[in-house]
Amino acid sequence: MPFRLPPRAPRPRQVVACLLALLAAGLALWPTSTPTAVVAARDLPPGVALTAADLRVVPLADRPSGVLESVEAAVGQALTGAARSGEPITDVRLTGADPDAASVAVRLADAGVAGLLRTGGRVDVIGPDAELLAEGAAVLAVHEAKPDRLVVLGLSRKNATRIAAVSLDHPLAVTLR
Repeated sequence: MPFRLPPRAPRPRQVVACLLALLAAGLALWPTSTPTAVVAARDLPPGVALTAADLRVVPLADRPSGVLESVEAAVGQALTGAARSGEPITDVRLTGADPDAASVAVRLADAGVAGLLRTGGRVDVIGPDAELLAEGAAVLAVHEAKPDRLVVLGLSRKNATRIAAVSLDHPLAVTLR
């Protein structure tokens, strides 16, 4: 009977190398899910109710906070500001399709302030005697015609009616948020 050496025990480095190779193969074959995001399918103007054709879902690894994950979450809502094609749509960029929502056009006491406003921004509306008429109104549009710049604000129907009535007799001011 020929003499045989006893089998050698695997060296620790060989064991670690095999484990690492198995881990690498497992990770390479493991399916990864890339998060998705709703983006504008084309350039979109502010204030128009969104449809499914205006939006698409794309994989987006570095998603901004608040980005929508399904088209259904945005359909029927309006953008507070314009969006470029491919731009992610976030929750703060939308105004609800709330039946209580309304828009009101106002001229500000200081027309220069209108130049500081941007579509999609938020303002508080101040009436006579420093009375707070509305908080967090969305700036839907700023008409750039001089000398009086017209500002369109989105807010509740109740506040819109109140602001429209007050603005007939008194100049209004806004505070930027």
